[in-house]
Amino acid sequence: MGRGRSLGGERPVYLYTISDVTDTAAHGLKPGSQGIRISDTTTRGIRVQVESAYVPDRSSPREGSYFFVYHVRVSNVGADTAQLVSREWIITDAEGEVERVTGPGVVGEQPTLPPGAAFEYTSFCPLKTPVGSMQGSYQMVTTDGEKFDAVIAPFTLAMPNALN
Repeated sequence: MGRGRSLGGERPVYLYTISDVTDTAAHGLKPGSQGIRISDTTTRGIRVQVESAYVPDRSSPREGSYFFVYHVRVSNVGADTAQLVSREWIITDAEGEVERVTGPGVVGEQPTLPPGAAFEYTSFCPLKTPVGSMQGSYQMVTTDGEKFDAVIAPFTLAMPNALN
């Protein structure tokens, strides 16, 4: 498991950074995937970083099938232990169709993150259009029982050269 860095009594911070990255191997996604996008947000000491990439080998544009993979790192850069108990994803395609995905935990787990700890996983999102976006939140609970939403900043799902 990766390690984050503890910032001691960090106040709630909302940072939104979205940028393109072209070197997929350097960012931990499958070599050969293209069109990576990055999202990085910190809410109450819980940092959520997402990298997405188009996967041409699993896509079939002629049939309106576009496959994207995304890698998530949730790290505790704050001072309080928190458990990720559920998730909500909002997925929007290029035609404006919105799908909400909710459920307990992520990839069958509800990780507890003490200060400095991190949890990573990879998942996928099929779309009917070559461009879309994802955003959402993880519902977190501190050891004191306080609930809060850790924001997942919007990030783009895009087939290479689909956005000019």
